[in-house]
Amino acid sequence: MRRIRALAVSAVVVAAVGVVAPTATAGNDNNHNNNGNNSGGNNNGNNNGNNNFGGGNGDQPGNIVAMPSVIASGGRLTITVDGRSCENGFVESPAFERTRLSGLGRDDRGGGRGSATATVTVHRFASAGSHEITAECDGRRITRPHAFTIIGGVRGGLGGSSETGATTTDMAIGGGLVAAAAIGGGLFWMRRRAENRA
Repeated sequence: MRRIRALAVSAVVVAAVGVVAPTATAGNDNNHNNNGNNSGGNNNGNNNGNNNFGGGNGDQPGNIVAMPSVIASGGRLTITVDGRSCENGFVESPAFERTRLSGLGRDDRGGGRGSATATVTVHRFASAGSHEITAECDGRRITRPHAFTIIGGVRGGLGGSSETGATTTDMAIGGGLVAAAAIGGGLFWMRRRAENRA
């Protein structure tokens, strides 16, 4: 449970930092522009990397997408793999059983990149954190690391019982952190506004 709580708190802290950071830069136009340019470059790099993952022609296995990208242990995950050769292929991961892919067909003209999909059930006792997915299509294998993230998992104690998602205590802690971040960001903005008027 400590691991779950740590994951939940970490996620909330990241969200809280996202609330404060834009407010903190509002008083400095030059820094704001520079940060915006840098963020844009990072986003373009990440999007291009994700969209082109495992590229190749329409017959070869390509991009692997898992939805939802964040899931509780024991949940159902839908996986899509680009590539016509994947219509009778397989997907596998340490977090779920090897499963056959079903073809989604091609474009309206009978060409282009085909896709295949499979729905899997994440192991109830799968470890929390990011997991890879491997697709095997017509003898070719590609692996996408960090394809999805599991929250929840085995809790220590009698019987090895499991707990999924955040507890009421986790939610209370997270709510307090978000509220504190919002108040702190508001005070910072008011102070910068007063300084600019002076």
